[in-house]
Amino acid sequence: MRPPDDFEQADAPAERERRGEGGRNAPARWLRRLLVVGLLLGVSVRLSFSPLLSVFGGAWDHEPHELPSVLSPAARALLDDAFEGVDPARLVDVHAHLAGIGTDGSGCEVNPRMRSWLHPVERTRFEFYLSSAGVTDLARADRQVAERLTALAAHATPPIRVCLLAFDRHYDPDGTVDPEATEFHVPNEWVWEVAGARPDLFVPAISVHPYRTDALTELDRWGERGVRLVKWLPNAMGIDPSSERCDAYYERLRRWDMTLLSHTGVEMAVESTDDQRLGNPLLLRRALDAGVRVIAAHCATLGTDVDLDHPERPRASSFDLFLRMMDEERYEGLLFGELSATILVNRPADRLRTLIERDDLHARLMFGSDYPMPAMNVLVHTGSFVRRGMLSAAEADALGELYEVNPLLFDFALKRTLHLPGSERRFRPEAFEAPELLGL
Repeated sequence: MRPPDDFEQADAPAERERRGEGGRNAPARWLRRLLVVGLLLGVSVRLSFSPLLSVFGGAWDHEPHELPSVLSPAARALLDDAFEGVDPARLVDVHAHLAGIGTDGSGCEVNPRMRSWLHPVERTRFEFYLSSAGVTDLARADRQVAERLTALAAHATPPIRVCLLAFDRHYDPDGTVDPEATEFHVPNEWVWEVAGARPDLFVPAISVHPYRTDALTELDRWGERGVRLVKWLPNAMGIDPSSERCDAYYERLRRWDMTLLSHTGVEMAVESTDDQRLGNPLLLRRALDAGVRVIAAHCATLGTDVDLDHPERPRASSFDLFLRMMDEERYEGLLFGELSATILVNRPADRLRTLIERDDLHARLMFGSDYPMPAMNVLVHTGSFVRRGMLSAAEADALGELYEVNPLLFDFALKRTLHLPGSERRFRPEAFEAPELLGL
């Protein structure tokens, strides 16, 4: 089933974004209300088997290996054009999630709230995530997540290498785990195991909370194995990137030539209501000033943050704060951005237009999908881009065919195909290539 095209993508002016200060913003509330409405309608006790989930969750009409036989000539031509000029050896999805519930010896965890109908919003969200990740059998859910992502990456043409992201627990400043604030956990060992089974497709990315008492030892352990990417989601993990307690951690990242991939802007997919301020891209200055390479996930394309550079501390677009840092000469070669989630319905389209226009930054951007989010029908609406003149109707149709077979490939092709209204200007190929200095 191709993504619906009858939902309008909001441009989110500053006034609407201000409504998200200190917590969830308007699009987040809209999505949560949608999920709750689906639950209250009583379409099914188990959304895993309901028609509603097929409409709004993960749904596809073909398996990834069917790609060569089911695409129309128009869709094939669009896909060929998307790969044109992109170096296959450097095409890396730097932002894809493994997840699980603890089957198959994975060690993964989800907060009990996510599996209880006593918490209907969390449970409904959990069901949608399972659907989009291709889980049909809870008894082997974690292995199915890995198998589905393997099939998507392997049957792209050419194959897309994918960074598999671990996800650490929430830690308090004293170094103790906060189980209640930990929504899910994906161990470094599980990411290493899955990536090791297909090193031609996968790159392991660890996640180590800097407040852990064993944080430096853990970095050393994985640095010795050659891991070069570390994932943070400060809003959900409770990390202040500007804290002095991170200094020794940053020194260790430099020692191992590791790059920090850190979420920037408002977080919606993982519960983080109390700590949205920690997604402020300006908080990453401490890491950058310590000489750490940083990839700003999502290019901070959602929400507002306090402008810490201004003496009066006004709120400003998180995206504008990100661009300010990208324009600072001292951060060239250190600060990068990646395009994951930028095409989702909750993201303002004007951010994408700006990123396409700023072709001086394309060499410092890279491809990220935020998988499995692009596989969730409710979050991807090509029709909104048609209405804004960034896609033609024919391109949207061709992309819909791709979605029905391979949502990961669809995400790449959509971002490569988007163009400025009334123009052929689009992201240059280098915006989808991982810089060689990252060692991926």
